Amino acid sequence: VIPPGVQHSISVFDQSIIIQIPVKKNTLENIYQALLEEKNVIEIKAGVLPENPSENEINSVLEKEGEEILKKIPQSAKVVSLCIEGKLYSSEDMAKLLSDTALSGTSHIVFIIGGSYGLSEKVKARTSVRLSMSKMTFPHRFARIMLLEQIYRGYKINAGESYHK
Repeated sequence: VIPPGVQHSISVFDQSIIIQIPVKKNTLENIYQALLEEKNVIEIKAGVLPENPSENEINSVLEKEGEEILKKIPQSAKVVSLCIEGKLYSSEDMAKLLSDTALSGTSHIVFIIGGSYGLSEKVKARTSVRLSMSKMTFPHRFARIMLLEQIYRGYKINAGESYHK
């Protein structure tokens, strides 16, 4: 749910993205706006694959993409990667993750959504939390929208505000 007056301006590509959000001293609306600002959404364009890529071609692109992703992650950030093998979280679990991150003194939490072939092992190794949105498969653009919604909902829960169930 996008708050009134906030424009949704994130372009959609089937590639990896990094979403950075500041953790401390922000109002709920400022945090949601930060999620939508271009500077906080980094799209990684590491390579193009043919229509039926080989495993070697896929791994090569994942490695190049992974190197680019790792360059963009602040050293002190908590990293959450969306992975097929990740843990399923409820909205309350997401709220706790956001709250625990803020209380830990971490200044940023970074969410990474991989492209069609996932994320490199190096990126997964840098990850603090592996998160799965569902056992089902969704188009990349839906994963982005669902993640943004859950982050926003998590902050609403932590602020003690009502949210639609």
